[in-house]
Amino acid sequence: MSDSEKPTADPAVEEKKPSTSTFEADLTKYKTAAEIVNNVMKKLIELCVEGAKVIDICVEGDKLLEEGTGAVYNKPVKGTKVTKGIAFPTCVSVNNTVSHFSPLASDPQSSQVLAKDDVVKLHLGAHIDGFAAVSAETLVVGASAENPVTGRRADVLKAAWTAAEIAMRMVKVGNKNWAVTEAVGKVTSVWDCKPVEGMLSCQQTQNVIDGKKRIILNPNESQKRDFEAATFAEGEVYGIDILVSSGEDGKARVEESRTTLHQRDSTITYQLKMKTSRAVFSEMQKKAGAFPFNIRVFEDEKRARMGLQEAVQHSLVKPYDVVHTPANTFVAAFHFTIALLPGGPSMITLPPIWYKPEFVKTEKELEDEELKALLARNLRESKKSKKKKAAKNGAEAGDDPKEA
Repeated sequence: MSDSEKPTADPAVEEKKPSTSTFEADLTKYKTAAEIVNNVMKKLIELCVEGAKVIDICVEGDKLLEEGTGAVYNKPVKGTKVTKGIAFPTCVSVNNTVSHFSPLASDPQSSQVLAKDDVVKLHLGAHIDGFAAVSAETLVVGASAENPVTGRRADVLKAAWTAAEIAMRMVKVGNKNWAVTEAVGKVTSVWDCKPVEGMLSCQQTQNVIDGKKRIILNPNESQKRDFEAATFAEGEVYGIDILVSSGEDGKARVEESRTTLHQRDSTITYQLKMKTSRAVFSEMQKKAGAFPFNIRVFEDEKRARMGLQEAVQHSLVKPYDVVHTPANTFVAAFHFTIALLPGGPSMITLPPIWYKPEFVKTEKELEDEELKALLARNLRESKKSKKKKAAKNGAEAGDDPKEA
């Protein structure tokens, strides 16, 4: 919860609902950030055409995120300026590139352009006062209802979209993280696909998008042993990242792409020795704070790379490596931010913009009755259905539901 805004209720009732009022204020900030992200995503999808340069889309996305956050919350709160900006720099990862691809002009890959039938993943986020909305979705260049996606591209896209829909219904109060892991694996297998190994979804709080409670996808044996079980609780917010590969095992590795995204690790303390490192670290904190950043934000890129080396070596800053699945495979991704409210789960980010069932033509369909029933359910139960369920449970227990 935010400490920057206190509820302005009557002093006589101040003690009764401070946490509720504060959480509502925080939720408004989350949703304002989500609207900005959605507006930027719409514009970037329009730019994803044959011949478009990936770097141009990344640069435009970050510019639009800065403009969007710059236009809101400009009045100080209790005399304090509200921080805002990019919570996750725009990444455009194509085909078998899993994530985090956002090249610099000096990188060899900066000349990459989109081609017809490319599977394109757009990933970006914004924050208001440290409350972040992060979103990702996948499109196929040139596809439409008249020219639908087919083959393995269609399989991986349908698998990822369905897995995301199942996951958002399973992240609810009282459920456990491992149940989501298992369900995503089960869903993706319908289309002969695999979640990308070791990918994480994390709890979010103010200025934190990689919190302690996490969900892991397709864990290897050591990850299964070491990964901590967690139960979802009321008042929590999660960023759910569903990444699915058309490959046999979902394994990914670092290849030739240069890392451009980094983030400060607040759990590590270390006194940097080099003057350049200290200057770059200070600039990083001013420009990005606790959130991931692209080296592009620094005025001197060469100096920034040199200065970050010492910080990365001592784990003060963590790199977001660009990873790839094998050649001739495809990766699809959907990322959403969800809040667990007293009335039930509530989506913070908006639904995918590009994806429509008629754009994707696959021969395989979900047949598991339990998962189909889950998919058919609303994310949040209506008050009417809750009352019916309570009445039914009362009747089964031998009580007359009318007597209350």
